[in-house]
Amino acid sequence: MKRWPIRFFLAVICLLFTIVNSPAPLVYQPGEGWTYEAVGGEGKWQRTRAKDQLEVAKVALDKKDYSTALKAARRTVKIWPLSDYAPEAQYIVGRCYEARGNDERAFKEYQKVVEKYPRITLFQEVLQRQYEIANRYLAGKHFRVLGYIPLYRSMDKTATMYEKIVRTGPYSEVAPQAQIKIGAAREKQKNYAEAVKAYERAADRYNDRPVIAADATFKAGMAHWKQAQKAEYDQSAAGAAIATFSDFVTLFPNDPRVKQAQKIMDDLRAEQARGSYEIAKFYEKRKRIQGALVYYNEVLLLDPTSKYANDSRKRIDELKARVTASPN
Repeated sequence: MKRWPIRFFLAVICLLFTIVNSPAPLVYQPGEGWTYEAVGGEGKWQRTRAKDQLEVAKVALDKKDYSTALKAARRTVKIWPLSDYAPEAQYIVGRCYEARGNDERAFKEYQKVVEKYPRITLFQEVLQRQYEIANRYLAGKHFRVLGYIPLYRSMDKTATMYEKIVRTGPYSEVAPQAQIKIGAAREKQKNYAEAVKAYERAADRYNDRPVIAADATFKAGMAHWKQAQKAEYDQSAAGAAIATFSDFVTLFPNDPRVKQAQKIMDDLRAEQARGSYEIAKFYEKRKRIQGALVYYNEVLLLDPTSKYANDSRKRIDELKARVTASPN
């Protein structure tokens, strides 16, 4: 039985109860909307200059007074959007939401920073914070409903976060790992085809970074391998896994995962050989000799050292002898 409707209902009740019992009055400011104000402190955080308003936000943030910091920062951005102080103010808005645990909203506010103010000196830090937020969702953090109620996980939304990081700063410090994490999110969905695309994109785009390229190539091979294990054995995915791992071993021979890649390739080839052997037996049983010979020969090509290869050689010799002896 699904429990999320019950959780949703209880969370809404708690939220309403909190609002109703809040002692802080609602104050409306023309052009700014409604805000909560502490009794006796209405408007005391407001300033008439952008520089001073930002300073209020910074001081409040340092004191972990996120309510005041958020109001002051948002007012700076709203009243003085073209000032030199707006970029840092928008950054503080994101910091406040992140500190409150509303990571999804924080990510969106940080995105405004990098899109509206790409020359901000905090650009790399903002991307780093977005990356860490996306990591928390990849690890299983719940997304919120109505901005308050943690209710569900979503690898689609998580992958989108990483994609925005890569798109905004493709050659930033965190972009290579963000591109790889897109693949990780898709793997959690068991969408291995999309995972492979993400890993291959990382290997291609960051081929000048050996550590990234090696990791992306290996993970692409693993995604192919997992695809091959799904439901019925997928020969095409197995072939793609072998090809990718072969590239990995050739390009990165000193990587500590080479032995693991070689072991997987051996297992895949053995499985491919077994599959061809079973098909050959099927054709032979139905007296379709030429078809059986084709697949017994394929066993030898796929894995000449396997146990199926020895049996295939015997069957090939016997079938050829039978064909030669036949008067037809």
